Formats: sequence, structure tokens, C-alpha cells
Amino acid sequence: MMATIKDDTFKPHSGIKRTLRKRMEMVESREIDWALGEGLAFGTLLKEGIHVRLSGQDVERGTFSHRHHVLHDENVDRKTYNQLNRLYPDQALYTVCNSSLSEFGVLGFELGYSLANPNALVIWEAQFGDFCNGAQCIIDQFIASGQSKWTRQSGLVMLLPHGMEGMGPEHSSARLERFLQLSSDDPDVFPKYAHHEFTVKQLQDINMIVVNCTTPANFFHALRRQIKLPFRKPLIVMSPKSLLRLNDAMSSFDDLLEGTKFQRLYPEIGLPKENAEKVKKLIFCSGKIYYDIKKEIAKSNKDYEIAVARVEQISPFPFDRVKQEVENFPNANLYWAQEEHKNAGAFEYVRPRFLTAVSYKKPIGYIGRKVSPSPASGSKAVHKKEHADLMAEVVSLAGLED
Repeated sequence: MMATIKDDTFKPHSGIKRTLRKRMEMVESREIDWALGEGLAFGTLLKEGIHVRLSGQDVERGTFSHRHHVLHDENVDRKTYNQLNRLYPDQALYTVCNSSLSEFGVLGFELGYSLANPNALVIWEAQFGDFCNGAQCIIDQFIASGQSKWTRQSGLVMLLPHGMEGMGPEHSSARLERFLQLSSDDPDVFPKYAHHEFTVKQLQDINMIVVNCTTPANFFHALRRQIKLPFRKPLIVMSPKSLLRLNDAMSSFDDLLEGTKFQRLYPEIGLPKENAEKVKKLIFCSGKIYYDIKKEIAKSNKDYEIAVARVEQISPFPFDRVKQEVENFPNANLYWAQEEHKNAGAFEYVRPRFLTAVSYKKPIGYIGRKVSPSPASGSKAVHKKEHADLMAEVVSLAGLED
């Protein structure tokens, strides 16, 4: 049985107490990290009567010890406490359960659950993004193509921890490029939607949504949007690893309030925006590499010359927002930067769409690792050198017109 909220005998591990105290401190200071952003998304939906279901490897604790939604009594075996099931007297059910390393079977089950209960937020999380390889048949045969084949809509969410962290050839790639290749938006067509309905129409016409969020607030909105949309589409989230505890990746409570929403693209709002005509380089990127890029630019003292925009929703591609951002910096050369290898990641997907967005008036350059059949190097030293070379390319202005 789960401990009740009135059970004073329940004794969680002392390390967990520190985590909970830190969360309370964040609430008091009105800022959130990734885990709290996720918890707030779940909690607000539960209060609204929306059933939330999360399964996958080690999801109760979180692979990176960030979630801790199910607490264990350190003195009593099998005595647990599910925090989000104790928020409100009339809330919906929160189901969170660890699963075996049987991705094909588990993901297939969760897909079926999402089809049977479209009004629930159903989530499957891989322990590392690469683990979705074991369920590729489910993705190809059902998730990406289910609506087209059988007119069945699923709102299933896949959380795939992703990022080049120097952890070796595995655990470093959720194979973002596979999901993008399966996306159905036309790279050569700028959608002809009215401005006020552009976002929703794009989502309605796509077969699935692929995002790589950089802030807890945007992740919060991405999860809630799954239920608030008047239709259902699978959502693929390239979840971070290092951003779970990065201070720069915190969000304010103000970004969650009524009137706020998911941002498909975060534009440059710093010094380059104030000196737009002097900007020589406009870099688009997605995911955690944004923070590395901004840090490197700050060290190089080239803040005025290099602008950086974050594409948070990769598919469907935000043609309108990209076009607007390019127009903000009329003299800048365009680049796409990524930490994945050139034949992986988002580059081959975004390149033709950038050309369409700017009506082929400007080319889009590439900043990143060279081609490789492996998701990452098996050498920590090689990884560091590759990253250093990438950062040097970010701040290089060689060959650009003055």
C-alpha cells in the first residue's frame, strides 16, 4: 500500500529530502528546473481531470535521478508514496510505472493505451534515447503512419533523452534524423495558412510532432498542448540530460502563467537584436547546444556580430518564424549548428526548408561534426576535441564580409 499524506511514519531517504527541499526553494523563488516543469505540467492536468500515465525504464525515479515521483520508505520494504496522486481530493489518476527493457512490447502497449483513451496524456520514456531502436518497428509501422493508414489518431508522447555528452558511441543519440525523415511536411512548400491559424493548421496537417526544447517552460507547454489540441498527434521529445541541472536552463513561473504558450522558435533578444544591421552571422540551432554556443560567443567578445536563434519545434518546421528571424538580420550569413554528425541530427531535414523559408535568397551553412556512421566517438578525448572544433567554428568570422 502507498503511504498516505498523513503518515508521519514514512521515512524517505535523506538524499531525497534534500531534493524535495530544493524544489520547495525553487517554488518560493518562482523558478523551475526541468523536473519541476514536468511535474507542474502533470499536476495541472491532473487537477483538470486529465489522467496522466508515464511508463519506461526507471521512470519513477528518473534515469538521471531528477524525477522522484515515487518515494520509498527506507525502513519498510515496498512501502511507497506517489506524490502526484495526493495533490487534490478530486484529481485524476497519475500512473507511473517502471518497465522492463522490452521497448518493442512496452511502446506497443502504450500506443494501444493512447488509442483506447485519447483524453489521457500517455507517455513512454526511454532510459536513453537510443533505446527506441528496440521499438523501431512500432515507430515505423504505427506511430509515424497510423493516421494515414487507418485514420487513427494517437497523442502518445515519447521522451528520448538525447545529447552528445561524451558517454561513448551509445547513449548519445536518439536518432533524431529518423523521426524527421518520417515527418510528412513538404520541404518545398511554404504553408499558405492565415497568420492567426498557422500553428494549429500545421499541427493538424502533420503526422507527428518533433521538438527539442531548451527550457522547462517550453517543455511544460509542449506536454499540456498535447491534451489541449482539438486533435491528437504523436509527440517526439528529444529530452535533455545535462540541461536537467543546468542553471542557465531554468525558467520563471511567469513563463507558465495564463496567456503564455509553447514557443516554436526562440528568437535572438540580446545585444545582436539591438545592433541588427551589424550582425554578420545568424546561427540557428536546437537543443542543449544553444547554451554551449552562447557561452562560447560570450567568451569571444563577439556578442554584437553573432546572433543565435533556437528552433524548439523542428517538425512541422516553423517556416514563418524562421523567415521573420532572418529578416531581422538583413546582413547576416545563415548557419545551422548541431552537435550531431552531419549525416545525423536535423541538418538534412532543415536545410531545404530554410531555403524555402527565405525564398532561396540565402544559402544555409553547416556548423558541426563531420559525417560518421557512429552516433558518437568512443573516446572522451576525441569527443572534447570535436566539441572544441565545433565551438571554434561557431565564433569564426573568417570569410564573412565586413
